[in-house]
Amino acid sequence: MSALLEPGMLVRHPEQADWGLGQVQSNIDDKVTVNFEHAGKVVIDMRRVFLVPVAGPDHP
Repeated sequence: MSALLEPGMLVRHPEQADWGLGQVQSNIDDKVTVNFEHAGKVVIDMRRVFLVPVAGPDHP
């Protein structure tokens, strides 16, 4: 799944709804850096967490 995430894409963390909407900053070797609305910049190990792509900010 991580190969599908590109910089600029919008995502949500399935277990951290309070983090809000996140924007992918980078994707290198299963490590995806995401800037979340309420959690800031977080590095996600895609081998452990499946980020949920979002079509746009109007689509929760």
